Amino acid sequence: MPADIPGIHHVTAVASDPGRNYQFYTGTLGLRLVKRSVNQDDVSAYHLFYGDRSGTPGTNMTYFPYPDAQPGRVGTGQVTTVQFQIPVGSVEYWIDRLESAGVDHEPPRERFGDSVIPLTDPDGVPFELVARADAPAGDPPDSSVPDQHAIRGFFGVTLSLATASGTGNLLKTMGFQPIRNENHRQRFRAAGDLGAVVDVLEDPEAPRGESGVGTVHHVAFQVSDAEQAQWPDVPDGIRRCVDHRRDEHARLQR
Repeated sequence: MPADIPGIHHVTAVASDPGRNYQFYTGTLGLRLVKRSVNQDDVSAYHLFYGDRSGTPGTNMTYFPYPDAQPGRVGTGQVTTVQFQIPVGSVEYWIDRLESAGVDHEPPRERFGDSVIPLTDPDGVPFELVARADAPAGDPPDSSVPDQHAIRGFFGVTLSLATASGTGNLLKTMGFQPIRNENHRQRFRAAGDLGAVVDVLEDPEAPRGESGVGTVHHVAFQVSDAEQAQWPDVPDGIRRCVDHRRDEHARLQR
């Protein structure tokens, strides 16, 4: 049996204009372009990685830019919100920064005792900045965002599902433990410092998500090299997740 998963490794979404994407993540959010690679499942497309100075696992937001792809629809069966950690005293700084940059955002709200700023990226991918007193010091990159306010990496993600019980069982198998429950939202937490939270939001009436620009393609979790090959044999759900990712690529390319 492999060790429990400590948290998220990276999140990948679909963009349209790579230049606009680059400007938002490096200019507005102050992340670093860690590398530009190719989509290993479709080498005709780039794969852009944004993260901290060192590209630390748990800080990397990545994108497949498809300039001619159709917009998707955020809905059930998807990661519907990506959550970044910011220091607890940085809420006003980020509100001012987002407004100065013309970024659409909602007023801060409270969830499970944290101040949360909802916003979207230029293609409509939903994000939240979550202010945390225990946000790690991290390794902020050189940018126009002062180190004391810099994004520290992932806090977690929200999964929206018509029925949540199966995913909840899978998360517990992976080492995420249920810690809070409120308004059809159940929070699971792993033991790591970065990307350790998965919120499962159950809504059987919500429309099914559709892949495309402005949606999250996949979330990847951290495992050691030695244990990676063991995970597909643990629960059947792991193999189904792999098969679902292949289906997502096929739909995107049609």
